[in-house]
Amino acid sequence: MAKTSAVRKDGEDPMRVLAENTSAPKIDRLIHERLRLGILSALAVNESLTFNELKKVMETTDGNLSVHARKLEDAGYISCGKSFEGRVPRTEYRLTPAGRKAFEKYLDHMEALIRAMRRA
Repeated sequence: MAKTSAVRKDGEDPMRVLAENTSAPKIDRLIHERLRLGILSALAVNESLTFNELKKVMETTDGNLSVHARKLEDAGYISCGKSFEGRVPRTEYRLTPAGRKAFEKYLDHMEALIRAMRRA
């Protein structure tokens, strides 16, 4: 099935208007996934968060958080430190400088899309 876009009453195709009015590169699919976006958002406003804190904030399972955090870590967007508090393991995540830059670029892209659609 082919994708079509609705034409506005004034004859403008909103997708063409959007493409012409945004100079941002393609969206970062790694960040755009809901849980990964949430992880980066939480880490952007906190110096660090433990695995359990992120799990609680994101309302997700251990396995789901582990998989998505690993993808962000493999991309260099977050760092993961492991330590022990007594005998209890503690995993702590931080946003890396590269992760902050990628997250800011993602936000700039989304803001450009919003501006373009409001003009359209």
